[in-house]
Amino acid sequence: MSVECRNAKVPPSLLGLLDGKDVMVGVIDVATDEVETPEQVADTIELAARHVPKHRIIASTNCGMAPMRRDIAYAKLAALGRGAALARARLG
Repeated sequence: MSVECRNAKVPPSLLGLLDGKDVMVGVIDVATDEVETPEQVADTIELAARHVPKHRIIASTNCGMAPMRRDIAYAKLAALGRGAALARARLG
């Protein structure tokens, strides 16, 4: 299951309805050129981990990045990787 989480209007508690599912958590907002920090990415993952077992979380983008400038897309993906690593360290 893929769920947009970064800057989404959907309450994070609804992730709890996905019991038993692997959840692709959208931690990168592709509707803006603002590049997330690794800390923001980790915070979004940690928020999801309150409702989904951490072993079922797959950090992802909210949607595709095709219309985005390449340099911004690379920076956002780098933040995703660094933020996922940070969340792993925080969550154990």
